[in-house]
Amino acid sequence: NSTYYTNLKTLLASFSSPNSSYSTGFQSGKAGQAPDTVTGLFLCRGDVSQESCRNCVAFAVNESLTRCPNQSEAVLYYDECTLRYSHRNILSTLRTDGGYTLPNVNNIPRNQQDRFRDLVLATLNQAATKAVASSRKFDARKVNFTALQSLYGLVQCTPDLTGQDCLRCLQTSINQLPTERTGARLLLPSCGSRYELYPFYNESAVTTQTN
Repeated sequence: NSTYYTNLKTLLASFSSPNSSYSTGFQSGKAGQAPDTVTGLFLCRGDVSQESCRNCVAFAVNESLTRCPNQSEAVLYYDECTLRYSHRNILSTLRTDGGYTLPNVNNIPRNQQDRFRDLVLATLNQAATKAVASSRKFDARKVNFTALQSLYGLVQCTPDLTGQDCLRCLQTSINQLPTERTGARLLLPSCGSRYELYPFYNESAVTTQTN
């Protein structure tokens, strides 16, 4: 539909404009009139700089127009941002289908897997509780796994969700993570969770919780 596509381009152009809210890392919007209305949003990872957010969103906007030219609905996941749009109203609406799991190839030693799983789940569930109560619906934290290794965890929802929906989304994401790997992330349209044995986020940009 050419009218829908024109509306989509208008919405995406507003996301990559200099006036977009890169400082908060989140923006949502609508373009056009029914039945050709497009709703969309972008979300940048809570620890990335304004400049990194802007660059990621600009790249995502460009990619969506070339990779998904005839799609009325799309979710594009990147390391530092997510871009979503749809012919349906996706704003303030929980969606947990159509996710992606990205596990590391390396496994935790078998004799440590139970303890590691418990630590991953405890850390990410603590992070989820904090994220739900924060305005940006984001939390990242670091805990000790061994004397020499730290575990890094990060969770984030789109801030337009209610606290209840954010928690529901994060619990879905966390519970689907493969915890026998040395790291993994699970991305859903409304939220995501990730853990690694190396710092994958900007520690100085977040108030990291250390237990």
